[in-house]
Amino acid sequence: VQLQASGGGLVQAGDSLRLSCAASGRTFSNYHMGWFRQAPGKEREFVSAISGRGGGGSTYYSDSVRGRFTISRDNVKNTVYLQMNNLKPEDTGVYYCSASISVRRSPDGMPYWGKGTLVTVSS
Repeated sequence: VQLQASGGGLVQAGDSLRLSCAASGRTFSNYHMGWFRQAPGKEREFVSAISGRGGGGSTYYSDSVRGRFTISRDNVKNTVYLQMNNLKPEDTGVYYCSASISVRRSPDGMPYWGKGTLVTVSS
C-alpha cells in the first residue's frame, strides 16, 4: 500500500483544515487507516483511526482531538480524510497517515506510512 497525504497548511487558532490521504491498491477497504502526528521535539502520537470493512468503519480518537476532529473514508476513491475543526496551536505538527491490517494506536510496527503533511496553527 502506498499512501500520499495532503491538505496541511498554516492556519490560525479556531480555523479548520481537511487532510486527505490517497491510497493505492485494490484492497483499500480492508485496511484500517489512521492518522498520527509529530510535533517538533516530540514522539509521533496517535490522532485517529478508522477500521476497514471488517471492523464496520468504527472510528477512534485521542482524547486531545475527540469532538474536534472527524475521520472518514471513501472506499471508492481509496481516500481517508481527517476533518480538523477548532484547531489549536498544540495541534501543530507533521501529520502522517497509516495503514494496517488491525487498528493500532501505537506507531510502533506500523506497516505502511505516507509522507507527512505539515499543519501549523498560530495563536
